[in-house]
Formats: sequence, structure tokens, C-alpha cells
Amino acid sequence: MSTNYMKKDNALYWLLFAIIVFIIDIASKFWILNNFSLFESVNLLPFFSITYVRNIGAAFSIFEGQRMMLAAIALIISAVIVRMLYRNTRQQKLENLSLSMILGGALGNLFDRLYHGFVIDFLDVNFGDWHYPTFNIADCAISVGIGLFIFSNYKKPKKTV
Repeated sequence: MSTNYMKKDNALYWLLFAIIVFIIDIASKFWILNNFSLFESVNLLPFFSITYVRNIGAAFSIFEGQRMMLAAIALIISAVIVRMLYRNTRQQKLENLSLSMILGGALGNLFDRLYHGFVIDFLDVNFGDWHYPTFNIADCAISVGIGLFIFSNYKKPKKTV
């Protein structure tokens, strides 16, 4: 079996995983849209609620109103990730997992921006007076993916010159 075929086969596996992340994210957002009114909140735990809000920016609402710029950035990042997945080997499992999580999350939020004009957020965490910005499954996938990517590259053996 040729190396190029194996890399392509490997990339397709991780792209499928990214699509699964994307589908879970989009399904959760449509569930929120169909079952909650804007700003409606259901308290599940003393520190956790499901609260439907709209985000017209990026993380922590930065770049509010810059929908097309954020969409362009997501497309560029997605293209870079797809290329990385096609170049990576099967042995780079943790890095490939991290990239596919980032890709699935980026595509989920990109879909929201293009389809709705805003990102649907609904996971709401707070402790007393402290409140974390509301987020969604795509944001979780991106955050965990970035953490795994950093970890996977930190633990790589150093190349000697």
C-alpha cells in the first residue's frame, strides 16, 4: 500500500470525525432554537444552566459584527487544518484528533454565522457572582482541540540538528 494512499485514508478518517463533531454541534443548536426562546434559561445545577443567547462576535464576543471577517478566518483555518490532516501520518493520532476537533468546531460556528448571522450559545457556567461567557459544543471542541494540539506538540521528541 502506498504512503500517499495511507495518508489520504488517514485524513478521511479524521475528516469523518470532524463531521461528527459538526453534526453534534449543529443538532444541539437546532434543539436549542426549537425548544428555547432567546434568553430563556433552565438551571440544571447550582453552577450550570442552559441559556439561549446569540453571539455576533467571536470568543468572549470580540470582533462583534465582523461576521464576514470571522467567516473568512474560519475558512482559512479549516483549509490549513485539512491540509495538515492530509500531510500527517497515522502515528500522529493525538494531533490528528486535536485538528479534527478544531475543524468540526470551526465549521459548526461558521455554519451559524453564515446561516443565522450569529452563533448560538447555550452552555452557561457561573459560581456566585462570577459568570463565564456562554458557549456551545463547537467552542468546547475548539478549546479541547487546541489544548490537545499544544500537548501533542509539546510531547513530540525534539529533532537534533
